[in-house]
Amino acid sequence: MRLRALLDTDALGLRLLGGEDELDRTVRGVMTTDLRDPSRYLSGGELVLTGLAWRRDAADSEPFVRLLVQAGVVALAAGEAELSDIPDDLAVACARHRLPLFAVHESVAFATITEHVVRQVSGERAGDLAAVVDRHRRMMTSGPAGGGPDVVLDLLGSDLDLRAWVLSPTGRLIAGSKASGPALPAEACAGLAAEHLAATRTGRRGPHRVLLGGTTYSLFPIRSSGHLPAVAGGGRSPQGARDVRETVLSDWLLAVEADAGDWPEERLDLLQGVTQLIAVERDRRDAARTVRRRLAQEVLELVQTGAPPAEIAARLRVAAPVLLPGLGAAPHWQVVVARVEWDGGEVAGGPVAQALLEEILVDPLATGPEPSDRIAVAHTGDEAIALVPLPTVTAEHDGSEYGIHADALLESVRAPLAGGLDDDGRVTLGVSAAVHSAEGLRGALEEARHARRVAAARPGRVCAAGHQELASHVLLLPFVPDDVRRAFTARLLDPLREYDRRHRAELIPTLEAFLDCDGSWTRCATRLHLHVNTLRYRVGRIEQLTGRDLSRLEDKLDFFLALRMS
Repeated sequence: MRLRALLDTDALGLRLLGGEDELDRTVRGVMTTDLRDPSRYLSGGELVLTGLAWRRDAADSEPFVRLLVQAGVVALAAGEAELSDIPDDLAVACARHRLPLFAVHESVAFATITEHVVRQVSGERAGDLAAVVDRHRRMMTSGPAGGGPDVVLDLLGSDLDLRAWVLSPTGRLIAGSKASGPALPAEACAGLAAEHLAATRTGRRGPHRVLLGGTTYSLFPIRSSGHLPAVAGGGRSPQGARDVRETVLSDWLLAVEADAGDWPEERLDLLQGVTQLIAVERDRRDAARTVRRRLAQEVLELVQTGAPPAEIAARLRVAAPVLLPGLGAAPHWQVVVARVEWDGGEVAGGPVAQALLEEILVDPLATGPEPSDRIAVAHTGDEAIALVPLPTVTAEHDGSEYGIHADALLESVRAPLAGGLDDDGRVTLGVSAAVHSAEGLRGALEEARHARRVAAARPGRVCAAGHQELASHVLLLPFVPDDVRRAFTARLLDPLREYDRRHRAELIPTLEAFLDCDGSWTRCATRLHLHVNTLRYRVGRIEQLTGRDLSRLEDKLDFFLALRMS
């Protein structure tokens, strides 16, 4: 707003004492102060309000005004309540430095002026930003991207003083404005993503208000493919209603550090425009994945149809430069298989799993969408398959410790995704070992599929298994029929459980500790804080109740499996 507009508002009680030629200056903020040197708190463009408590004599006016001008203040308004008349020395100093000076009538509170200026400036900023956002959207829709989501978030920070971040559904930080300061901690990102997914599954309209770590955030959906986020206050609803489960695990979100519940409709519409602008970038990124998806589909079709290794190797040589530009060396490969399954089967799981794998397999420490350029994911039916290229294995790596690990993959996504899966969805993942040739790719695919079936046999909404587990008894246990499990464990363990229930003898914990100590009497007694003779008595009672001999390997193994399956 212009200084001239302040004089035209009678309710503000302002009287111009000097600086009539400077009334076209733009006011960008307001500050009330009685400090002798307030410059450290000024950023330029402010109207400064003062009660003159800093002034002890006439010599104080000159340095005070000089400091204001150096800080970029556009005008000074002094209250008449303290001294009745504004001192001449202050008027002279303001005239010398060409700083407009106003007198504030004693009946007018500084808070009234502050509220008016803030309301006017905020409205003008929002209007200016809306125009900028609209211009950027038109430019990005018709031509190359204009800097990515960071540019849009910088606008929010500089023009509306809003700290904002773009997050993936798994809580990965996609972008953040410079004004947002340090990046959000990983725990906060995961927590916001989980809250957003859970709110989306309930069907609540955005923005979603979240209190996390004592800070209030408002979460706005970023939907692609023409699906516009619904906002409170009369915002547009999504075009072409679709089942939310088709996109809930792939849509980005905009997290704003503010409570949008009190915002006027104009600001909500502005933020909706921002999400649409970011969605353009998201759609552009998805379009760029088309080539990688096609390469993955071609390679997997060759693998699954039993094509000669030489033909598969030729396709891999084509894919490597696309997936690892500038690497120069033929990579090793891992295969990751995922399934997303919804109760009822109305929603196709393959496309959802494909989008989810493309997100999950990005390095969680990387920011921005660019790292996804090195992932190729295809889908068939309800299954998605990722070809993950790896740099050449070096001497310090053996194949078993190289590349992606199922546990780490699971840990990075379990908490956020659980909210989006609600009580009717499930994600299962399987990870193969690294292979270095086309001959090994078919085996890697089957290995990843088998690991995923092991994961699917476990309880939980998000489960993963790796190739390491396929060389263990863990591979067999999930496929033992439930009735066989129950009969086997009951025959061995029920007599011990019943004895423990009646006598509180702790035979089951003793058995577990004894097996865990590989049958060592001394180590087991130490762990349980028992005398060795007491331990021998308990083991003897276990053998008596079950008819087994814990000195025999076969009986030890049966007990071990029974405990694992119970």
